[in-house]
Amino acid sequence: MNGPLELISLFDLPRGHEGTVSSDDLTTADDAAERELALRLYEIGFVNGERVRVVARGFPGGEPIAVRVGSTIFALRRFEAERVLVAPLRNGRATA
Repeated sequence: MNGPLELISLFDLPRGHEGTVSSDDLTTADDAAERELALRLYEIGFVNGERVRVVARGFPGGEPIAVRVGSTIFALRRFEAERVLVAPLRNGRATA
């Protein structure tokens, strides 16, 4: 039997690793700016269950972060990537 999924922010997912988006946190934003950001992230593909992979990070500081969602790559700023929670894949790496 599996335990609860460990969720981390997309920003904390290492380069080259994959995870599955948990959008539950995105839908519970408290203020208007948070809701607007959550809607933007949802509209570009960060939806519950979607598989994502960190492709690259800026230097220095790891920002922006390039993330593949489906067949598209998006660049996110740190505060945006920290808003998306993901469950890292068990093996932690892309298989292909």
